[in-house]
Amino acid sequence: MVSAIEIIESKPSVAPASSGAHIEVKQVSHWFQQARGVLQVLDDISLQVAPGEFVALLGPSGCGKSTLLRLVAGLEPASVGSLLQDGKPITHPDPSRIVVFQDPTLFPWRKVWDNVALGLQARGILKAQRQRVDDALALVGLEEFADAFPHQLSGGMAQRVALARALVNDPQLLILDEPLGKLDSLTRLSMQSELVSLWHRRQFSALLVTHDIEEALFMAQRVLVFGPRPAQIVSEIKVDLPYPRHRGDPKLAELRHEAMRQLGVDQSW
Repeated sequence: MVSAIEIIESKPSVAPASSGAHIEVKQVSHWFQQARGVLQVLDDISLQVAPGEFVALLGPSGCGKSTLLRLVAGLEPASVGSLLQDGKPITHPDPSRIVVFQDPTLFPWRKVWDNVALGLQARGILKAQRQRVDDALALVGLEEFADAFPHQLSGGMAQRVALARALVNDPQLLILDEPLGKLDSLTRLSMQSELVSLWHRRQFSALLVTHDIEEALFMAQRVLVFGPRPAQIVSEIKVDLPYPRHRGDPKLAELRHEAMRQLGVDQSW
């Protein structure tokens, strides 16, 4: 439940040595039982996220990308196959894996500080580790809004609060389920850069789902392109460009056309 931040500076071309999670998805298929029968959404998916790596999943809406994120998060078990974090099976949700959803879903009756503190409070460690809340708010640049209520924030600020709520748990894997999808275009572009900067600073692994080609290529080191439901990985695009990236880079334009070709929409450009 969260989404993005941090001032973009000159950064190294790759993320520093990391304590991020190593994620393995092995031959995962998944389906839902419905009144009309079985609906398959994933078909034999295998992928890895190396410690500290930023990977994006790109594909058409409804193809099964978000379902895969739910499996990685441990919110439900796969119908077939296995998912591992650092060699251990993923069987349930864990504070080391935090999901950032499209909606910040802040509690409107709680102030910003109290919303960020929710994870520590639920784990019974807030009293001893209150400073972590202040540190998380400082990290997303909202320490001056600690006493504000959610209705007093802009959309981008609310997403920053949600991100701080995730980061206060010091996750090893940040799972991003189209977290910027409902922001206006200028705020979205800014927060893409902020998320990348934050990833560099905190060294977590990141798994992003998006249907925005430019967003995937601008942010991630690798982009896995999914086909229609039931989702299969149809190609992998390595984005071998240093950070910070420039949106006008000819290489990004070249990779964009490749991604569009893999998605079957290149003929419209």
